[in-house]
Formats: sequence, structure tokens, C-alpha cells
Amino acid sequence: MTNTNAMEKKIHEGRNVKRFREMLGIKQDALALELGDDWNQKKISILETKETIDAALLQQISAALKIPAEAIQNFDEEQAITVISSTFNDGAAVIQHNPVFNPVEAVLKLHEEKMALYERMLKEKDEMMTELKKLIPAK
Repeated sequence: MTNTNAMEKKIHEGRNVKRFREMLGIKQDALALELGDDWNQKKISILETKETIDAALLQQISAALKIPAEAIQNFDEEQAITVISSTFNDGAAVIQHNPVFNPVEAVLKLHEEKMALYERMLKEKDEMMTELKKLIPAK
């Protein structure tokens, strides 16, 4: 008899936020900026240690990262590694597939949206620099 709890893995949502953020090349400070004035790098760091994240906050984070919330809720690193490694396994036809979430599709989608996010962040930085320059008196 097998133990269903041992077979059923708990998804660590905070760790998944960190993984997707890093895949997108986004720093904690930048994500904090996207989430609003109440956020900073330290709060993002703490958030990334939490096993579960409030659904409303998870929606905000997924919108800021431009990925589906389901990607954060369902991403299982071990399963993704199994899928990826099986595609390179000497032509073996066995590919494990998760019908709820396909990490390869998520990574491709993230890659497509990565440039748009960078462009938006650069534009916001430029706007912020323009505003800051207005506040600095000319010498």
C-alpha cells in the first residue's frame, strides 16, 4: 500500500515566483516596483519563502510578471526536469506530460513577453529619471 501524501507533492508558490522572476531576468526591486508603493526588495524576498500566497496577491504578481497565476500555482520543478530530460533521452518515446500545466509552453510564453516587460520597465525608468532631473536644481 502506498502513502498518497508521499506521492502528492506540495507546490511551493513562493519558490515558483522566484523561479519565474529569475527566468524573466527581473530583480526583486523591479518586481516590488511593479507591485506598488507598499513593496520593497525585502518584502519580495520574504514572499519568495512562503509556501502559499494569498490568491489576490498571487493575481497581482502574475499580472506584474505577465504569466498566468496557474503557472505559479502548478509549476513542479521535478516534473519539468523529467519532461525536459525525457525529450533528450536517446530518442526514447516516453514523455511525461502534465495536462494541467506545460512548463515548456510557459517558458516560451515568458520569453515572448520578456522584451515587452523590459521595454515597459525602461520607459518607466526614463520617465522617472526625467521627473528626478526636474527636481534637481541646475548648477
